[in-house]
Amino acid sequence: MTTDARALPKSLTKGSRPPGIITDRGFRVLALAAGLMVLVVLALIAIYTTREAWPWFREEGLGIFTDNWDPARNHFGALGLIYGTLLVSVIALVLALPVSVGIALFVTEVAPLRVRRPIVYTVDLLAAIPSVVYGLWALLVLAEPLASLFGSVSDATASVPILSSLFGNPSASGKSFMTAGIIVAIMITPIITSITREVFATVPESQKEGALALGATRWEMIRGAVFPHSRSGMVAASMIGLGRALGETIAVALIIGSSQRVTSNILGPGDTLASVIANQFGEASGTHRAALIGCGVVLFAMTILIGVTARSVTSRAEVRSAGTA
Repeated sequence: MTTDARALPKSLTKGSRPPGIITDRGFRVLALAAGLMVLVVLALIAIYTTREAWPWFREEGLGIFTDNWDPARNHFGALGLIYGTLLVSVIALVLALPVSVGIALFVTEVAPLRVRRPIVYTVDLLAAIPSVVYGLWALLVLAEPLASLFGSVSDATASVPILSSLFGNPSASGKSFMTAGIIVAIMITPIITSITREVFATVPESQKEGALALGATRWEMIRGAVFPHSRSGMVAASMIGLGRALGETIAVALIIGSSQRVTSNILGPGDTLASVIANQFGEASGTHRAALIGCGVVLFAMTILIGVTARSVTSRAEVRSAGTA
């Protein structure tokens, strides 16, 4: 038995083209242009900053990766600055990540609604405070107590082989890698917390309720249901926080101490790529100016590399999760 297909209404087969098609095509073109604009801006930044910094790259060559930043003698090795940037960022991430994850877990899994909202508002408010305010607060209030604390830590670890090199000879003014790392940790905590909180909120309630129904404790439910589902989001939040830490400028410039060197002493003064640009660019000229712009290029490349790495880790985690689902 055969049946004829019902004929389509004439309004769908004849007449002028529906206006929605033109609107959709216009939106597609606009969205494509917006996406390409991001790539164009990144390319222009890379091209023009590299061009301005080329005298430094040409003159120093591989010498840019030496620990020899001395503008008075026209030496501009940036290894100490790269080291300081990575060290401050790692210290900040190590300090901020556990606190951020703890706050996000408390807000999403433990705190009642009347407590949750003030915490969320406070975290969002901390993210909006200008970095110079954090730097001034650290310089005027935090540096002196930290100098005393650093001295006590140095005395207590003076006889321990490895710790004596890490905590030996602390800065008398409190300006150090560790001080900068603490302040940057405070600054990136709201960012990591906000992203991690949103990631935890996407965990299906059925998974959490199923774990609890099987007799799991709250911590076992978090470890077995929340963390596996949120792993890629937590990595992405950490990398975003690390990217913010790498580029932090004013607060670090105020409290790191301005000493371009590679040292194992995290309680001593140092410098970063961003802070040396802020401190020296106003009086720089010639190769010195090109070297500072080159520091910006190196920082830009480090940020892009971290972003690509984060995207790669997140993609692998998503593929792994899809394969086990």
